Amino acid sequence: MPSLPDSGFDFVAAFYDPLAQLVYGPALRRAQQAVLTAGLPTGAARVLIIGGGTGWVLGEVLRRNPAARLLYLEASPRMLHQSQEWLHRRLPQHAAQVEFRLGTEAALQPQELFEAVLTFFFLDLFEPTRLRDIVGRLRTALVPTGVWLLADFGPPKAWWHRLLLGLMYHFFGLTTGISARHRPPIEAELHRIGLMPEAAGQFFGRMVEASVWRAA
Repeated sequence: MPSLPDSGFDFVAAFYDPLAQLVYGPALRRAQQAVLTAGLPTGAARVLIIGGGTGWVLGEVLRRNPAARLLYLEASPRMLHQSQEWLHRRLPQHAAQVEFRLGTEAALQPQELFEAVLTFFFLDLFEPTRLRDIVGRLRTALVPTGVWLLADFGPPKAWWHRLLLGLMYHFFGLTTGISARHRPPIEAELHRIGLMPEAAGQFFGRMVEASVWRAA
């Protein structure tokens, strides 16, 4: 999971990526790659990445759309710093296209609009009331013809999904203070704001899902 809208993920920033790789192998990255391939706009699109974690996703976005202009919104100072270092080390030629901003969705300016909003393993961190607030604010930042790219843990379909999710929420609850204790109703909230999904793939025994959401 990428980071919270506070500094709670500072504690796990140093080992977050290796931990995710250890538990899920390449599944989380494959889900993000699948939804970017399926739905990322081309051209000089304005893209919002919120809760992007340690910066790996920047390379995936810019590889598919080298002309994109990105706002990288991250609440963990350490995660944000790691993302900046990743970009300057790996893709310095794109540094002028990415704005790094410390904060939550509340840090978005009223006039800022985006052709794509990316929430990768982010919305699952929040209890339902907070989730509704976040989704509502991000919807106002998405242009009417824009896309919302989602990669996250899907509703549990098997006993081991529930077991693994339970362990994950317990671990991140202790280490980062996330507000969610169970997977929140992500899809219901996206439907509520008038978006409809197109499936982009399932991974890790159908526990992880990728989808592109557009206005109905």
